[in-house]
Amino acid sequence: MLILTRKLGEGIVIGDGIRVTVVDIRGKQVKLAIEAPRDVTVHREEIYQRIVEENRQAVSADSTRLSEIASMWKQRKKS
Repeated sequence: MLILTRKLGEGIVIGDGIRVTVVDIRGKQVKLAIEAPRDVTVHREEIYQRIVEENRQAVSADSTRLSEIASMWKQRKKS
């Protein structure tokens, strides 16, 4: 992990296309501006974690459903 100190108006560049700039500081809150290419998604961490968990649940549900369908298909073939 890289830890940097930035002042108001200063920023960092990630790779060739992502720029993060400190635009406001109030107490313990820091407001950041993020410039990134349109094909790069940017989420707050808690939102990203929720997306990951929902995707994990969707895959799990699909796997369970596929097993049920395979079982039904086998029973149908026997008939």
